[in-house]
Amino acid sequence: MMLKKTLQPIFFILMFAFAANAYAMSLQQAMGQLGDYKSQGLVGEHPNGYLGVVTNQNEATELVQLINDARKAQYQKMANANDIAIQDIETLAGKKSLEKTQAGHYIEINGRWVKK
Repeated sequence: MMLKKTLQPIFFILMFAFAANAYAMSLQQAMGQLGDYKSQGLVGEHPNGYLGVVTNQNEATELVQLINDARKAQYQKMANANDIAIQDIETLAGKKSLEKTQAGHYIEINGRWVKK
């Protein structure tokens, strides 16, 4: 009987962990939704090469985190391959991202979100 009471909290923790993973967004899903999130004004481009949350709705934070993690990994690979600092890659990527951002989407300028 004591063992059953001890295992019950562990069981619920494991159930929650598996359920949370089942509902987690994948990188592929995040990339597929990025255009919609930008069009809705939920996320925008920072000048440092990463996304930022403009309005925290519809899992915007999760989408930004997933894509930013992938971007950082790619930037690090590029920096290592070219023997330069990751900050140099981030700056270049940020400049290109701001240039490529569509009119009406958000970019960060001087710490403020503005529509391009």
